[in-house]
Amino acid sequence: MKKTQVQNITIKEDQAGQRLDNYLFTLLKTVPKTRIYRIIRKGEVRANKKRIKQTYRLQAGDIIRIPPLEIAEKPQKPQPGQSVIKFLATRVLFEDENLLIINKPAGIPVHGGSNVAIGIIEALRFMKPELDGLELAHRLDKDTSGCLLIAKKRKILKELHELLRNGEVKKIYHALTKGHWKKTALRVDAPLHKNVLKSGERIVRVDDEGKNSVSTFKVLKKYTASSLMEVLLETGRTHQIRVHAQYRRHSIACDDKYGDKEFNKSIRETGLKRLFLHAYSLEFSLPSYDKPIKITAPLDKDLADCLKALE
Repeated sequence: MKKTQVQNITIKEDQAGQRLDNYLFTLLKTVPKTRIYRIIRKGEVRANKKRIKQTYRLQAGDIIRIPPLEIAEKPQKPQPGQSVIKFLATRVLFEDENLLIINKPAGIPVHGGSNVAIGIIEALRFMKPELDGLELAHRLDKDTSGCLLIAKKRKILKELHELLRNGEVKKIYHALTKGHWKKTALRVDAPLHKNVLKSGERIVRVDDEGKNSVSTFKVLKKYTASSLMEVLLETGRTHQIRVHAQYRRHSIACDDKYGDKEFNKSIRETGLKRLFLHAYSLEFSLPSYDKPIKITAPLDKDLADCLKALE
């Protein structure tokens, strides 16, 4: 444990709008929440020398006083290897002062967890230590590749979350699926319910009691026993495309959770060793930008090679 000195922190513009307690939870990650609430209640945390409540919304220019605290020493964070850093640097699709969009590689989770110390966001934070506001705007499954949207500023993150909530981000995926689709089956409007097992594994099923979920499939190319599909998401539920494809009996190639074993076996003969699901493009208009943003991510070589082998 170490004891800190009194801190007087000036709130930046991109930090404004947060509740005091949420700001302190992020700033003082190793301090118990009960302790944080106690120092607020006792008036030890102040804004511009005045007592404030935990619900106070921070304003740009506020000077927040934080009293001396005993803080547990932070364990040293694991660091990504140089090969990972160099690889991710080649995956940048778009970058400016507000946004970073990368072509996420398959096989790497977007954030670390109990089984993986470092995900995409932790590696990017290590690569760009000057960006203290780097946050995921949305998520992709570990085995899915393609467009991943990351905000560099809190203001932009809030704008993106608002667009995502309102369905104003156009998200298109490419997927290789079993068999040939009927025209009447291309729009899938089927509610999804998520269960989390004790192991932490997430299983999603079509269920009338689930959340509204809509995917629209479009045939891009037919092969002998499979189809390359474009998928437009109207909602963004966990495993939505994978479960909707399974529901129509056109499961996605090499999907070990929701897929067809025989179909997976035949596709693996082309050399493909991963789920054929790729976040192909993102299109959206942010209030802070004059023009809409549209980004596409080319298929990775293993996916392109699989399609060549099916020709």
